[in-house]
Amino acid sequence: MSPADLVLILHLLYVLFVVGSLPVIWLGAWFKRSFVRNPWFRYAHLTAILFVVAESLLGIVCPLTAWENTLRQVESEASFIQYWLHRILFYDVAESVLVAIYILFSALVALTFKWVPPKR
Repeated sequence: MSPADLVLILHLLYVLFVVGSLPVIWLGAWFKRSFVRNPWFRYAHLTAILFVVAESLLGIVCPLTAWENTLRQVESEASFIQYWLHRILFYDVAESVLVAIYILFSALVALTFKWVPPKR
């Protein structure tokens, strides 16, 4: 496995944390699980999505994407990991569509703070 593949896996884990934590919080609240009110978890989740929104609004390439591209130097024959993770992570849509999705998703995360507040 190449270093670029490891960065790609890290990128996937970041995306899974951002996207997956919201339904985990909602389900955890439904089933009365206390970990979903942990302020460290909740603020880390909010910070993660706000970082994505900020870089999108500023037109900055994701640091993990830039790092992977630097490590790969030139796109060559894709490894199995690279091929599938790229198909999962990257879409061919207008940047404005992604920015709108990120903003709406971050609004849901922020509203979840009201619906399922972290413990103080």
